Amino acid sequence: MVFFYLPLVVLIVYSFNDGKAMVWQGFSLRWYKELFLYSDELWRAFKYSIFIAIISSSVSAFIGTLGAIGLHWYNFKYKKFLEIISYLPLIVPDIILGVSLLILFVTVKLELGLTSIIIVHTTINIPFVLFIVLSRLAEIDYSLVEAAYDLGATELQALKKIILPLLIPAIISGFLIAFTLSFDDFVATFFVAGPGSTTLPLRIYSMIRIGVSPVINALSVLFIGFATVLTLSTTKLQKYFIH
Repeated sequence: MVFFYLPLVVLIVYSFNDGKAMVWQGFSLRWYKELFLYSDELWRAFKYSIFIAIISSSVSAFIGTLGAIGLHWYNFKYKKFLEIISYLPLIVPDIILGVSLLILFVTVKLELGLTSIIIVHTTINIPFVLFIVLSRLAEIDYSLVEAAYDLGATELQALKKIILPLLIPAIISGFLIAFTLSFDDFVATFFVAGPGSTTLPLRIYSMIRIGVSPVINALSVLFIGFATVLTLSTTKLQKYFIH
């Protein structure tokens, strides 16, 4: 735990350092001021990353949830085959996935940009949502669904009234994991990003090639605060839906 959190503490402390070097030169909000006033390209990349993460994680949550329900509740031909190939995006390295999708996009003449990035991120994220929701489905008492059928509910009504409400904590967890994976993805994004679609990880990479700017420290502190608030809020929200 110390190994994990100590670098974060150092990063937070030096985000308030007045100097650029790793030598304390006095408390200052200089880098936060520069972040908000003079970092237009950084914020533009941030907006792209947020937009891509929201779209790809939403699509992943939708497809992954329906896919999990289909794989769990129904028996059909090639079901086992679909379960097996669903693991592939989890175990195939991002660099291979990025290169292969780049070749595909070039072949079908799809212009590289936000659309290609969203497709790649959605492809990567769907299996994470799928298996999170599947694990939740395995815990659901099927007698609840049978009781709904006995009371005259249709399959669609049972899905809307019984299954989906029970799946909300898993869907939220899957969405957040997909959002996080999309927001900080670098390797696959590097291959399919076109001109004018630079995400935040790509932008930070281009900045640190000429030296780490303390502005990155300030931005990272904001992310840590946002992630902490989001995690606490999500935990309370999941407890609310569970109870």
